[in-house]
Amino acid sequence: MFDLSAPSRRQFLAVTAAAAGAVTILPFGARAAGHAHDTFDTAAGPISISPVSHASFVAQTPVGVIYVDPVGGPEKYSSFPAPDLVLITHEHGDHFNQETLDGIVVEGTQMIVNPAVFGMLPDAMQAQASAVENGGVAVFNELSIDAIPAYNTTEERKKFHPMGRDNGYVLNFEGFRMYVSGDTEDTPEMRALENIDIAFVCMNLPFTMDANTAASAVAEFKPTYVYPYHYRGRDNGTQDPAEFAKMVGEGIEVKMGGWYG
Repeated sequence: MFDLSAPSRRQFLAVTAAAAGAVTILPFGARAAGHAHDTFDTAAGPISISPVSHASFVAQTPVGVIYVDPVGGPEKYSSFPAPDLVLITHEHGDHFNQETLDGIVVEGTQMIVNPAVFGMLPDAMQAQASAVENGGVAVFNELSIDAIPAYNTTEERKKFHPMGRDNGYVLNFEGFRMYVSGDTEDTPEMRALENIDIAFVCMNLPFTMDANTAASAVAEFKPTYVYPYHYRGRDNGTQDPAEFAKMVGEGIEVKMGGWYG
């Protein structure tokens, strides 16, 4: 376990309830233009989710401001508070960009990354980072963060994300759990997740999985809310989040972010 604790966190208890099969949609361009956000009210205070692009988002939470896979240049984050924590799932350029990190990481920012990314960071930034392997646990401001294996299972896709290298993450707020898939297929570890309140689930070909497979996995682990993200691929591999929303089943609310403005 890696302890990145700073002062104590506030109690974080969810008081949310999903409408069966509900879908929340705003025009992608309108959401992206102003970093539109969704706020989830809890007994401890709100958690705000702001999609930035593709696989990057900002979560403003009771334990601090968390940037997930920030790329695209520091100017994309100029309207947000500086990060207290940066999470990076793996080294691909749509998840890890050193120039962006150079412009957003400040004194006091902590980072949780997979070992491959840790080895690519400059020495000064390594001093602010912890490398967490699949199955490991890190702690930030008493927030426990599990590193969930993220990998391809289809033979011809294993070259993109081999088993054992990349991370997804589960952020264990008290009474409220957030899952970030990173780049992965519908692994047994994903399907076995329990008590997830918010999930961010990738879907694009040939790199991860299609919308049907992603929906099948989500229907099994049943998060309260799910954001389809990372859904543009190549060679007609872009997936339709609206079609995904139709397939996830009742009791799961699909949230549409402005990932591609």
